Amino acid sequence: MARQRRPLVPEARESLDQLKVEVLKEKGYNVNEADPNKAKFEVAKGLGIPLKEKGNRDLSSHDAGRIGGQIGGSMVHELIKRAKDQLNKQ
Repeated sequence: MARQRRPLVPEARESLDQLKVEVLKEKGYNVNEADPNKAKFEVAKGLGIPLKEKGNRDLSSHDAGRIGGQIGGSMVHELIKRAKDQLNKQ
């Protein structure tokens, strides 16, 4: 069963969702701002990976990592960029 990741600071969920939408839109994905958790389906479609609403037991860990890497990796990259920019301003 897939586990639901939760942010260390629950109050950060909204900002993280907003960041996800911004980053993926910048990469050219059509992400619904009202439901950013559906972004994984858009990314999977772009990668040619068949992702279903339920029952993805046949999905390889490699493909799951490709989907998650596009999302989480892009978010981490953007957060590092923003932190560097902020440090350079000080």
